[in-house]
This record gives sequence, structure tokens and C-alpha cells, in this order.
Amino acid sequence: MNIQPVILSGGSGTRLWPLSRECYPKQLLPLIEENTMLQATALRIEEIEDYPVAPPMVICNEEYRFIIAEQLRQMQKPGLILLEPIGRNTAPALTLAALEATRNTSDAILLVMPADHVILDTVCFRDAVAEAARLAEHDVIVTFGIAPDCAETGYGYIQQGAEIDLHGGVAYYINRFVEKPDANTAQSYLDEGSYLWNSGLFIVKASLWLKVIADTQSEILLSCQKAWSQAKLDGDFIRIDADAFAACPSDSIDYAVMEHLTADNPALPKAAVIPLFAGWSDVGAWDSLWKVLPKNETGLALRGDVLAHDCKDVLAISESRLVACVGLTNIIVVETADAVLVVHKDQTQHVKKIVELLKNDARSEGQLHRKVFRTWGWYDSVDAGERFQVKRITVNPGASLSLQMHHHRAEHWIVVTGTAKVTRGDEVFLVSENQSTFIPLGTKHRLENPGKLPLEMIEVQSGTYLGEDDIVRFTDVYGRNT
Repeated sequence: MNIQPVILSGGSGTRLWPLSRECYPKQLLPLIEENTMLQATALRIEEIEDYPVAPPMVICNEEYRFIIAEQLRQMQKPGLILLEPIGRNTAPALTLAALEATRNTSDAILLVMPADHVILDTVCFRDAVAEAARLAEHDVIVTFGIAPDCAETGYGYIQQGAEIDLHGGVAYYINRFVEKPDANTAQSYLDEGSYLWNSGLFIVKASLWLKVIADTQSEILLSCQKAWSQAKLDGDFIRIDADAFAACPSDSIDYAVMEHLTADNPALPKAAVIPLFAGWSDVGAWDSLWKVLPKNETGLALRGDVLAHDCKDVLAISESRLVACVGLTNIIVVETADAVLVVHKDQTQHVKKIVELLKNDARSEGQLHRKVFRTWGWYDSVDAGERFQVKRITVNPGASLSLQMHHHRAEHWIVVTGTAKVTRGDEVFLVSENQSTFIPLGTKHRLENPGKLPLEMIEVQSGTYLGEDDIVRFTDVYGRNT
């Protein structure tokens, strides 16, 4: 039986602001290594003993679809990308994956992995997955638990029950799931010794998941089946019907199914937990990232152009300029082109409060980086003032922007490298390196890269209003509103 990786790529990672933003969250970033967290998730299960591994199935929303497709293409792992029209938590997401896995009446063992977790020891993880797969073949739903090393209040917990002999490995039936505890309760779990952190990783046969979700949460199954039956193939993506899926209840795998399996109900399958010792972290906040990054003898984890003197247990990240740290202890410093965060390691869970303030003030720094990735490439707003804005723009080979028009601004385009194909009103012409052109206010226009190398250019906007919402699209190859 095949193992089908199911990568859940939702969430906005607000506690890792300013690197993680709503429109470019942490799973799309290379926080630990050269690969992004999404790429690392897909790569860590390339080979599992005794089990063929299918190409990954990624479940995500509209906003990230082209970025995810490009990151999978870079690894030569095309896979499937299922687009959720609205977030409905992990139980409906897994139900959609199970419906896809059984599309042709076949079956598969689903390995469910959030895209934003870190696992340092991939060999240990693959061994644990193989053990879990053998249990799953016998109709056991398996999760992985992390042996706690502190009284953590940011995770849910799983209490181990009776031991299951895996002929070389160890697993336990699950007594109960418990939600994130307060500090005293977390300490009691640590002292008692039978509790594990809930990792959010699961293994289950697709057919078994559909059966148990029907028994425990039939409304979720019916809504997902209806949305799935009306799904449409859109290039590299499978689009789930929005209206049908909007009616689906929102629930997690734990609440919807797993907590029901701990009761003594012979009609339901058994649930088991395998302790995992593979350097797992959900990298939920800056202090947890500091824990998994390489550090020197004084606990310094420095990335980018950073100088440090007389500092201890510090994480400092620079993206665009020199950052100098002097006399700091237990501090996180994160610099990006448009924001700087300084926070004590004990307060990193509260970074999301800053994101809430940005949202309340309608500030873009909570959603977007200064460098914004689009389906066709990216732009970087390098300067702005009253009635003008300057952007660096890169258009990927063969890509084009929509045919569009602006009511309130004109644009000057200067080609730095490559060749631009420009549509301006009824004209279509080429602009080469060191040449420029002008797009008057109210004129239909399109920018294309007909070449095999990236097109790099400078755009100078001028006008009474320069917001990104001053755009009328007439045609768009990426399915955006026109």
C-alpha cells in the first residue's frame, strides 16, 4: 500500500512576525535551512521502508497557490494542490485528502503533516512513520507524541495508555487528549510521566478515515463530498466548490475524531500514539526557533549582517542592513526591510498582539512584506513619497501581468535586464535593456516577458492615489477577478 503525504499549508504564523506575514506565512520561508519549511516537509519522507511514497498532496488556500506550485517545481515534486476556498480546520482538510486518495476506488495510507513543523532527525522520523504505517494497515489511527522536556503551556497533551508491541518499536493506545494546560497542570503532566506533547502528525488509511468521519461527524463528510463532487481542475490546481464547502463545520482532527476513539466503543477503530524522538518543533514562536537553530557556546544564533558583543542566548536576524547587538541576554531581534522586532524570549507568544494592532490600524506591515511575490514574479517598493512611488519589478520568463488600467496614476517603465513586451492601448512593442516607456493614466496596458531570462525593471508611479487597489483588470491568465 502506498503512503500518500498530505501537507497542510494553512495558518499565517503571526507569532513569527515580521518574517511571517499573512500573505507570505512561515511555511513558505527558509527559516532553518536553504529549503523552505514546506519544501523540507515534502523532502523528509522521500523514502519509507517497505512503502512506496506518492507525490505530495498539498492543501492550501488561494493566496499561496502559485508560490507553493513554484516551490514544489523547484524540487521536481509536482504533486497535487487542493485549494480550500475558505479555512475549515484540519478535519475537513483531511476528509478532502481522503476523497482524493480514494478517487479511483483505491486506497492509501495518509501521512498528515503540517507544513510549518521542523524535524531535525529525518532518519528517526522515517523509521517512526514506517512503524505507524504498519499499525495503520491494521485499521489503527496513529498520531505521534513528543516527550516533553519542560512544562510547556503552548501545546496540547496526549496521555499514553497500554503498550502495543511493534516488534522493535513502541506504541501506546491513547487514554485521552487534553487541551493546552495552565502552568501548574503542565508541570503535573511532566512529573507524572505518561503525557506527551500533541504533535499534530497523523497516519490513517484513507478509507478508514472516511468511515470514522461518517460515524463521528457525518455533516463534515456530507459537506466535503458535495464540495468535492463539484470540484474543478484549474491547471495545476483542484478547486473545491466554495458554496458547498462554506457549509462545512469547522473542526480539528482531534476534536472531530481522535477524542472519540479513546472511549471504549467497539464500533470505532483504535487510536495509538508513537513517541517521537526526532528533534520536532512546531516553530510556533521566536523562542522555539531559537531552540532549533545552531548556536555558539554563548547561545547566540545570528543570521544575516549581525554583529554581537557581550550577548548571551540571543537570536538576531538581519535581512537588509547591519544589526548591532550589545549587552543583550534572552532577547530576540528581527530586522526586515520595513519592520524591526525586539522582544524578550519569555514574551514571544505575545508578538501576535502587534499583528492585531497593525490590522486594527489598517497597516500593510501585518499582511505584506515590502517585497511582494506575485504569480508572475515579484515587486519591491523601494521608495515612496507624496504623489510618487518607485518599485523594482522582476517578471519570470514567459510570464505576463494582466491587461489592466489605472484611474489615478501614470507609470514610467525602465528596463534594466531582459526584454519587455509592452501593450499600451492599441500598440504592442518591445523595450530592451536601458530603454524606457511611459503608460499614461487611464490607458489599458500589459507587461510581458517573452524571453528565457528574468525581466528586471524599475517602475516609477506618479499620481493622486498609488494604492494597489487602483486597478481594473480586463483579462488575466491567473484566474483573478476581472
